[in-house]
Amino acid sequence: MMKIDIYDSAGKKKTTQDLPEEIFCAPINEGLMHLAVLRQQGNRRIPAAHVKSRGEIECSTAKLYRQKGTGRARRGSASANILRGGAKAFGPRNIRNFTKDMPRKMRQSSLKSCLSYSAKNGRVLGLEKYEGEAKTKSFVELISKLPVTVGRKTIFILPEKMEKLELASRNIPGVKTLRVEYLNPEDVVGAWNLVFVGDSINKTTEMLKCSKSSPVSSEK
Repeated sequence: MMKIDIYDSAGKKKTTQDLPEEIFCAPINEGLMHLAVLRQQGNRRIPAAHVKSRGEIECSTAKLYRQKGTGRARRGSASANILRGGAKAFGPRNIRNFTKDMPRKMRQSSLKSCLSYSAKNGRVLGLEKYEGEAKTKSFVELISKLPVTVGRKTIFILPEKMEKLELASRNIPGVKTLRVEYLNPEDVVGAWNLVFVGDSINKTTEMLKCSKSSPVSSEK
């Protein structure tokens, strides 16, 4: 059974908690994790590169030169791709679709693999609650006491809307708040530390349709 340390609002270690094996001890499928991240990035991608087709080129429709007597081949439209100012053949279009789909079970398995990878590397810890003010100074004092790497990406996973914590952390570089329902492979894999706040572990368990985590065990 894997355990994590739980810290109080003052940044002191208080207890430990067992992590549910179904989520944090799941098989790590790196190939599936890679596909999930690619899917997420592709669905966010907006094609910007765009060239005009022959129908979109604005040019004169007048015949370029007479049909016979010039000794040259018959010339077509001025919008042809081989002429300067003409269209681009097989160029990029902004109607291209980069979205990808993935079955629900595969999405859940990829998220479990990402969480298990983070737990295996000792990047997961817990925060009992946040009692500070909605000020950056208060949150910086808390982070300095937690065993997180300053300067690295740290994600605070919230069980619900926590306005004070979200406001206090939004101006700190590398720190991000994320509610349980928005957990995703890209953020989990890219984070150096995952801090589960309050009841967020049980909320994650419910979301992934697993059994609840075991009760908190005291440690002095």
